[in-house]
Amino acid sequence: MLNITDISLRVAGRLLIEHASVSLPAGTKAGLVGRNGTGKTTLFRAITGELSPETGSISLPKSTRIGQVAQEAPGTEEPLIDIVLKADTERERLMREADTATDPHRIAEIQTRLADIDAHSAEARAASILSGLGFDAKAQKRPASSFSGGWRMRVALAGVLFAQPDLLLLDEPTNYLDLEGTMWLEGYLSRYPHTVLLISHDRDLLNRAVSSIVHLEQRKLTFWRGGYDQFARQYAEKAELQEKMRVKQEAQRKHMESFVERFRYKASKARQAQSRLKALEKMRPVAATVNANVTPFRFPDPAKQVASPIIAIEGGSVGYEPKQPVLKNLNLRIDNDDRIALLGANGNGKSTFAKLIAGRLGLEEGSVTVAPGLKVSIFAQHQLDDLRPDENACQHVRRLMPGAPEARVRARVAQFGLATEKMDTPARDLSGGEKARLLMGLAAFDAPHLFILDEPTNHLDIDSREALVEALNSYDGAVILISHDRHLIEACADRLWLVSNKTVQPFEGDMEDYRAQTTGGASRSRERREAEKASKADRRREAAKRRAAMEPLAKEIKATEGLIERTRKRMQAIEAQMADQSLYERDPGKVSTLAKERAELAQIIERQEEKWLSLSSEYEEGVAG
Repeated sequence: MLNITDISLRVAGRLLIEHASVSLPAGTKAGLVGRNGTGKTTLFRAITGELSPETGSISLPKSTRIGQVAQEAPGTEEPLIDIVLKADTERERLMREADTATDPHRIAEIQTRLADIDAHSAEARAASILSGLGFDAKAQKRPASSFSGGWRMRVALAGVLFAQPDLLLLDEPTNYLDLEGTMWLEGYLSRYPHTVLLISHDRDLLNRAVSSIVHLEQRKLTFWRGGYDQFARQYAEKAELQEKMRVKQEAQRKHMESFVERFRYKASKARQAQSRLKALEKMRPVAATVNANVTPFRFPDPAKQVASPIIAIEGGSVGYEPKQPVLKNLNLRIDNDDRIALLGANGNGKSTFAKLIAGRLGLEEGSVTVAPGLKVSIFAQHQLDDLRPDENACQHVRRLMPGAPEARVRARVAQFGLATEKMDTPARDLSGGEKARLLMGLAAFDAPHLFILDEPTNHLDIDSREALVEALNSYDGAVILISHDRHLIEACADRLWLVSNKTVQPFEGDMEDYRAQTTGGASRSRERREAEKASKADRRREAAKRRAAMEPLAKEIKATEGLIERTRKRMQAIEAQMADQSLYERDPGKVSTLAKERAELAQIIERQEEKWLSLSSEYEEGVAG
């Protein structure tokens, strides 16, 4: 189907792909993966003929129809359903010709072809695709101009899916979908009747929708069978084996070189030395595995925790217009160690709820109790446009650290995960992932007690998403997540809240239950699901009771940590004084006093650390039940 042979691609003087080859048989569903900036989108441009390779060739069968989402989202006055129907240009052309054709033979040919492409069920298929992407029957009849840019991009996606091209190219299609749309797309692509090549950093999509992976690394393309998890395991095993071979070969090389140096001029060993010298010349070196560890995220922990609940809402109602609530009957509590994911289709009020929790919207009815001193920060993708395009990362941070020395400013920027060479790059020239890192770091700058993240993974590659998971799990504050990335939710959240029917309520199942509920599937028996939900609800209620009972112990642990930290700082100050050699000559008595105090502080730290271990063990056992 698609044959890429020995191609090299260069953009703006930068070589992205070099003498790379890969073949995809007809019907293959493959995910194209690789770090941001390696050339995945450039490869798509070459496949569509927009970019010519320097070397090699890209071949497809004659008359192959290639489809990809249009760069410009439709914004006309046409109804959505008509826009999607027109995306199948062959059907549209034949339908017009059928209205004017007079030749009986041509009429027969048109009707036969319309039957072959199932043209008469087209409206039902288009409606089904739009429905799966979040447009109900009423919305499908509205003009495209009445929707925002993100929703219009869904219409563009619906159009290319409806046209069913022979080769479907999708570049990060979930960036403008919610979780529900992403789960629908997984199922649709897994059943798609033709060839699919998909650029995505969504692990679940790559595990469920495709059956092979094309990996772009070090300017080469490598084909792997299986979904992403299978690829990642095989890739790690190959890298480990390659490194072992490299180490073994290096040892062998050194041994041979040593032999040659010792005996090449000794008559009795000269022949053997020459033989080894030839072997060395022919030895093909095993390439060292590239250390491509992604820069971690670091979110500063709150300096002092506030008492739980940090936010409690009773009988709450919130909206943008009087007497027109977006959400009502809100009765919720957020604790300082919560990890909550908000589920629900776009338009149900997830962002409204986030604004309420962040203090950007007030309640119309009911009451909200906020812990004194609570700091809440929010990150949302649309805020990327709020970055000052002409200012670099250091200038953005310097606004928050007036008077701080340059070294401190740059050290803080480094915590965002931006490379040194990117610190002085204007924001407009940063990649999407780099802008997201900068904005996320700015949002968490003041060490909030509650961090709300609205679609944080857009523009992040898979390794950066894993780094985000680690950072959130290490973060000492509460977290609320809104994300279409199921892997992020499953790895970070321990509570699920469903935003639907104009309210927010705890969802007692897990993500598999939510998937089954959303897609209408039944991966588990109803009885088993109900039993599991009841069991989970009981466990969560018990866990909440245990957390409340253990709160005094948690405070004591925090106090012990504070004492240890203060004692260590005093100990470090004493050690700094004792490091001054002139003090031993000026005031030997003070040295003795400092040494005695240091020894006493060391004993205090030892006792407090033992106490902390004992308290922590008791707390963990109490919370675990």
